[in-house]
Amino acid sequence: MIRRYGLRDDHWEQIGVWLPGRVGQVGRPAGDNRLFVEAVLYRYRAGIPWRDLPERFGDWKNAHRRCSRWAERGVWARVFQQLSRDADHEYAMIDSTIVRAHQHRAGARKNTGRKPLGGAKAG
Repeated sequence: MIRRYGLRDDHWEQIGVWLPGRVGQVGRPAGDNRLFVEAVLYRYRAGIPWRDLPERFGDWKNAHRRCSRWAERGVWARVFQQLSRDADHEYAMIDSTIVRAHQHRAGARKNTGRKPLGGAKAG
């Protein structure tokens, strides 16, 4: 069962190999990398503050600290770079229902209320 905002197994297989604390690396293996990544995804997708992270993800302070450390060490940048190499661009579609341009960007004339220079009438 996939929890809301959880990673599917195929997604995890794509990024798990790029994260610190893997078995075979120097140092202690991080047994909860997947849970931590799901916590970060949950936090950003739900748009919540770190302190509102559900308890199933563990202590929010530890998650915040770890996320910051990974950002400083470039872990997130490497993961995103790797994922962008194999992007399917499924969500890269933009149309006018998503992005609204200001009327002046669409070519409309400005109505400044000023009279044209030289007394000429606007036509």
